[in-house]
Amino acid sequence: MQGARWIERLAHQLWYENKTPNPLLKPLAMIYRAGADLHREAYQSGRIARQGLEVPVIVIGNITVGGTGKTPLTIWIAKCLKARGLRVGIISRGYGGITPRKPLEVTAQSSPRLVGDEPVLIQRQTGCPVFVFPRRIEAGRALLRQYPVDVILSDDGLQHHELERDIEIVVVDGERGFGNGSLLPAGPLREETTRIESVDFIVYQGTSPHEGILMELEGTQLVNLQNACRRIKLQDLRGQKVYALAGIGHPSRFFRHLEAYGIELETRSFEDHHRFRAKDLEFAKNAPLLMTEKDAVKCREFARENDWFLPVSARITGNLEAGLLDRLQKIKRSGPSA
Repeated sequence: MQGARWIERLAHQLWYENKTPNPLLKPLAMIYRAGADLHREAYQSGRIARQGLEVPVIVIGNITVGGTGKTPLTIWIAKCLKARGLRVGIISRGYGGITPRKPLEVTAQSSPRLVGDEPVLIQRQTGCPVFVFPRRIEAGRALLRQYPVDVILSDDGLQHHELERDIEIVVVDGERGFGNGSLLPAGPLREETTRIESVDFIVYQGTSPHEGILMELEGTQLVNLQNACRRIKLQDLRGQKVYALAGIGHPSRFFRHLEAYGIELETRSFEDHHRFRAKDLEFAKNAPLLMTEKDAVKCREFARENDWFLPVSARITGNLEAGLLDRLQKIKRSGPSA
């Protein structure tokens, strides 16, 4: 979709290439700031009560719009904690799905059109109970009614102040950083950059400006959408004309990863959480078509023989695992883990 690609380019130019925000957008950013400040202050002052759950809650979020790698990090943390013997539950807004009237449990067979693409991917990757609902507190309560978990991860939700949290993790795009440093829509920020000073852990994806926790996404083997037993290595496509699509927050990062293997690409970008249809894949004709795993969960029902997705996994450098375990050991609750 060329429109989505144009919007991505425009946003990148306005937010990341230009060091100063567009003066025409500054008044709108001021309005956004005022609204965000009022919303946050209402919970901080107690005028609107925050609500907690019976078990520790870890929120994984960011302060910018667009993809920073929250979902791969959520999957990594879930697997890490499970390997340590903890029972993990996961909640999400379910963005990209149909807003339900009540919390929904996500299974490996759930439709991404109903519950969102990322929750389906998370459930398939982790095997953890996953519930979605715009009010995270209700999603958490529904999860706890059915599953005796020791800790709940909230995929996104840093700005969802209603839900009390014990640990906050912010993911920062090490390549793009905070852009021009302005709030929406003049810049990419959901909150002021000072917000990261109050979180427990900062994870940089790709590159880090200093010593700290670094996350790199790794993936070298493609999986066929029709038959998961069929796999090929990216390096086997070197020098070939290949097509690729991406409906994620930062499509160019995915395309650059493919091009690093010497693959000649023709690409199509779509808006994040795009609801794919069969015709969206037709531009590749019978040639190999590559996509992310997040996009693949929405394309399986009409996948062709030569459609492939690239699974990626997070590799963490730093003390995140030890830090999380230490914090969790110090948190007391009256719930299932007590």
